[in-house]
Amino acid sequence: MSSSARGRVPILLWPFYAIWRLLSFVLSVTGRLLAGLLGLVLMIVGLVVSATVVGAPLGIPIAVVGFLLLLRSIF
Repeated sequence: MSSSARGRVPILLWPFYAIWRLLSFVLSVTGRLLAGLLGLVLMIVGLVVSATVVGAPLGIPIAVVGFLLLLRSIF
């Protein structure tokens, strides 16, 4: 199969291809929203835990992980 024919979808398979693309788009958007929400929650929890001096060694890494999740959901 040549490289130009690899990107083409046969006309009879196009409805299945369209449904698959729509499903993958919906799951991608849902995953990004959940990752952003979880990242925001982890950042808040990390900041609350690190408000105490005793919880700072645990709260700072939780806040960093939340920030990284939030950053990953944006890009």
